[in-house]
Amino acid sequence: MKRLQAPPVTSFLSSVQRLSVVSVVGLSMTALAGCSSMPSIGSIFAKDDTNAVKDEPADKLYNEALYSLNNQRYGDAVKRFDEVDKQHPYTDYSRKAILMSAYASYSNGDYETAVQAARRYLSLHPGSPDAAYAQFLIGISYYNQIPDVTRDQQRTERALVALNEVVQKWPKSEYADPARQRIEVAKDQLAGREMDVGRYYLQQRNYTGAINRFKNVITQFQTTRHVEEALARVAEAYMAMGIVAEAQTAGAVLGHNYPDSQWYKDTYTLVTSKGGEIREDKGSWISRAFKGVGLG
Repeated sequence: MKRLQAPPVTSFLSSVQRLSVVSVVGLSMTALAGCSSMPSIGSIFAKDDTNAVKDEPADKLYNEALYSLNNQRYGDAVKRFDEVDKQHPYTDYSRKAILMSAYASYSNGDYETAVQAARRYLSLHPGSPDAAYAQFLIGISYYNQIPDVTRDQQRTERALVALNEVVQKWPKSEYADPARQRIEVAKDQLAGREMDVGRYYLQQRNYTGAINRFKNVITQFQTTRHVEEALARVAEAYMAMGIVAEAQTAGAVLGHNYPDSQWYKDTYTLVTSKGGEIREDKGSWISRAFKGVGLG
């Protein structure tokens, strides 16, 4: 799974900019290096990362953290954002610092820490305008850890849950569409895992186990690219078990929805070569699974 670039944070960062040194409106992250009130690079690097940060004004700590973030010194940024929250809790600086710490951790590839910080933000500020971004950050932190289909898909499932929450709770936010796109990828990954296990069971002649896996794809992941093969494989398993009616239905549903598919051609040949015919039993779970979804 290719690592995503930093998530879209246009609205979030624009709100962050309102927290400026000595209340100067419009401070931006890209302008920090030229800000007269920003400490020099030497003064920032002079602080040993192994030592605790001294108690300092919130604005100074916060903008030191922004400066480090802007210069991709993510570990230092996280440390200083966390110090803002620690030294100045219940302030607007603290609220922003928690989420900026999550963003810095994400940018550093420290996804578990990013998730923890984003969840803490949501627990403290569930009604914040930036709550959608915090939830999206959780989702893509899991998304960036999606393994290949041969491995456990727990993080894929967590990504799906977190991203679905973005869409359900904040459907009009700027993060809803990116979340929907990644939801489809996550679903395809989960379907791919089911197919991988189902094929193994089929090879081992564990037809019931194989059918259960292919059934998951057919009933839960119909919009993925795996559904054609799942229908063909379930027909193959049913034919091997001598349950011809279900195999015929799988072939009929496959042919109706994907008439030009090679999987349909192979299924047609398999069923008819053994005396069956492509015919749908509307009482079959396969037929019922495709009703009302625009495919059957």
